[in-house]
Amino acid sequence: MENIKEYILSVLHDLNISYESLSHAPIMTVAEGTEIAKSLGVISCKNLFLVNKQKEYFLYLLPGNKQLSAKSLAEQINSSHLSFASREEMEQLLSTSPGAVSILCLINDKKNKVRLLIDEDIMHMDYISCHPCVNTCSLRLKMVDIINLLLPAIRHSEYKIVY
Repeated sequence: MENIKEYILSVLHDLNISYESLSHAPIMTVAEGTEIAKSLGVISCKNLFLVNKQKEYFLYLLPGNKQLSAKSLAEQINSSHLSFASREEMEQLLSTSPGAVSILCLINDKKNKVRLLIDEDIMHMDYISCHPCVNTCSLRLKMVDIINLLLPAIRHSEYKIVY
């Protein structure tokens, strides 16, 4: 999995996207992520990999302190019932595992099978922290670089802002 981290960092380098990096013990909970985010000087965000009954996939970024309302989210995106995608689907589509999913995993979504959903509160942040597809490292990235440089380069510039 460390090779995937190096690949993600090389993509950021190639796109001239600067970042701060922090290596740490594996984290699996929002509480652990909150502590890491504080170390990086940002508010934590969580990344949820969701699927509906039609097998449409979504990556939903929201503040770490905000609760998922699957019903409200499904209504906003005109979708049927949403649930968490399986570990196998996550590995297949995003080349990562639970606890390490982030917006950077969309780099691995070469066929654009995953739709990006961004909570409006995230859009107002200057910086976010996210994993480079492994949960032993967190990066501090400018949100403007994600929106203006990363997403267009990986053909994910179409995203939906949700509340």
